[in-house]
Amino acid sequence: MIESLSETLSEQFSKLTPDEQFLDKFQENFRRMTRRFDTPGPEVRVCETFEIEGVEVRLFVPFGPLPTVGPTIIYAHGGGFVSCDTHTHEGIIRRLANASFCRVLAVEYRLAPKHPFPAAPDDVETVLHWALDARGESRGIDGNKLVVAGDSAGGNIAAWLAQKYRNRIKAQVLFYPLMQLVDVKPANPGPQDWLQIGTVALKYIQDHYVAGADAKDTKVSPLFEDDLDGMPPAYVLTCGLDPLRDEGKLYAEKLKASGTTVVQLYEKTMPHGFLNFAKAFPRANTVPMEAADFVRAQFPILPQVKKARP
Repeated sequence: MIESLSETLSEQFSKLTPDEQFLDKFQENFRRMTRRFDTPGPEVRVCETFEIEGVEVRLFVPFGPLPTVGPTIIYAHGGGFVSCDTHTHEGIIRRLANASFCRVLAVEYRLAPKHPFPAAPDDVETVLHWALDARGESRGIDGNKLVVAGDSAGGNIAAWLAQKYRNRIKAQVLFYPLMQLVDVKPANPGPQDWLQIGTVALKYIQDHYVAGADAKDTKVSPLFEDDLDGMPPAYVLTCGLDPLRDEGKLYAEKLKASGTTVVQLYEKTMPHGFLNFAKAFPRANTVPMEAADFVRAQFPILPQVKKARP
């Protein structure tokens, strides 16, 4: 199964083009892969779709003893800024919601190349602003108890928002985050990079998402932020078979050096994106639950007893 998934991903990335019809097909193929290789996320009490200042969001309200107004995770999905949505990442989001006893507000941000930088981070920032301004209380969202989270490209956005709003964000969860878009090749290439999937994908993102913007801008590449004093506690996942492994690790180390509390998880045998494919990688079922333990620890009002792991 793992070999089949790897071959499918390689084939898809090798054919990347900026053509809109191709991107629609790529998106549908990724949805099909998710249905094939992922297990459905757990049931939630409510899954509601609405708009915030023109940005579509989906609110996941978990089962459990929730405060009437309580902690909420603002989630940005991965997909290299050019693909995926909250539906392809629903398994991750549902697992994180139910295990954390937090509402999760997932953002359908605009995608490149039709909407290049800064559309994606701007959309997620719009949603964060709405929540910070206490406009989500009627939906149970406490603007004083917010976490930013995301995987891959979404981790990039979450890291930047945590930097900008460090005094108002309570925690950050970064799953194999894309932390910079200056270099597209790993600094220390290994056997896991021989297919060069990461190089092809990152070059495409560089061309069609960054699209001429300053790649050293911390809004594009949060890794280059040097002032990390006062950052909220962080949970950072990196993977041994991931072309982004070094930059994720380096960012976690920079956070630690600044005095930030950091929980690091290193999955030596996992590839980038494995959280979307729980049938192929059973750890995808439990990692979001472990991240949820970290989130709950930031909020004493939430149940602190760890759930039994499958």
